[in-house]
Amino acid sequence: MKRFVTMAALLGLSAISWAESLAGAELARAEEIVQGKCFLCHGADGESSSPVFPRLAGQHAAYLARQLSDYQTGKRKSSTMQPMVEGLNASDFTVLGKYFASRQAQPHSVEDVELAQVGRFVFVRGNPFTGVAACASCHGSKGYGNEQLPRLAGQHAQYTEAQLRQFNKRERNNDNAVMHSVASKLSELELKAVSAYISGLN
Repeated sequence: MKRFVTMAALLGLSAISWAESLAGAELARAEEIVQGKCFLCHGADGESSSPVFPRLAGQHAAYLARQLSDYQTGKRKSSTMQPMVEGLNASDFTVLGKYFASRQAQPHSVEDVELAQVGRFVFVRGNPFTGVAACASCHGSKGYGNEQLPRLAGQHAQYTEAQLRQFNKRERNNDNAVMHSVASKLSELELKAVSAYISGLN
C-alpha cells in the first residue's frame, strides 16, 4: 500500500513538473501550434474529437516528440499528420510533447465490459497457449508506459485496434520490430478485446 501511494505521488509530481517546466515562451509556442494545427482532431487538451484520432492527454513528452519527428522524416507514414508537421522543428516537437504530457488524462468507460474482461487476461498475462506476449510486460500493469513506450491507458479502442492492425501488416513503419511480432499473433477476438480493455484503464 505504501509503495502504491508513493508511486501515485510520484506520478502526480511528474505531471506537475511537466506543467511547471512548460512556461513563458515555450507555453505560448505550444498553445500557438495546438490552436493552429492540433485541436481540431486531438482537442485543445489532448481529448480527441473522434476515436479515429489518438488521445494525447497524459502521453509521455519524449515519446510524442519522437513520433512527431518520425512523421516529419517519413519514418512513420500518415497522409494526415505529415502536412501538420511541415514547418515545425525539433524544439516545437519538444514543447508539444511537454504540453500534452501536462494535460490531465480523463477517465473513460468501456463500451463492452464482457469483451474487456477477455482483454484484461491478454493484457496482463498474454496468451501462453499461442505465444502472445502480455502487454503489461512492456507497457506496465496500468498501461502507463514510459518515455520510450507509449501510455496506452484510456486510449480509444478503435485507434488501438487500428494501430495493432497496422503493426501486423507492417504498414506502420516505426516501432515495428517488436510490435509486429506481438500483433501478428493476436486473434481477432484478442485484438478487439485488449483494445476494449485498454480504453477503460485510467
